[in-house]
Amino acid sequence: MPDFSYNGTITLSSSVKDLDASIAWFRDILGFEEIFKVAEAGWAEVATPADGVSIGLDQTDADVEGSGGSVPVFGVVDINEARAELEAKGVQFAGETVELPGMVKLATFFDPDGNRYMFAQSLVESA
Repeated sequence: MPDFSYNGTITLSSSVKDLDASIAWFRDILGFEEIFKVAEAGWAEVATPADGVSIGLDQTDADVEGSGGSVPVFGVVDINEARAELEAKGVQFAGETVELPGMVKLATFFDPDGNRYMFAQSLVESA
């Protein structure tokens, strides 16, 4: 156990080209709410459906490729429904939904800057 304390929050940071466009994408496509924006610092955060977990959007002038870092995974009740809704909004997915029988279904998708995110639907029956 560390000697310091966690505060119960997690922020997953992603580099983006256009802060306002990224905020709009998370709001309009995923339904996330903007927590705050500091335009002069090129930083904003959006709330996710998980308590204490947010996504930090770090505007950069560098060439954003979206291929590095961690991949946030959002649990969904029905992955086919979630995927269909995003595809209808023009979101690109990486191939087909993958199923690990009896465990999970996974679908990887991309934001406008190429950052990877995933949906996961648990297939484990609760006892």
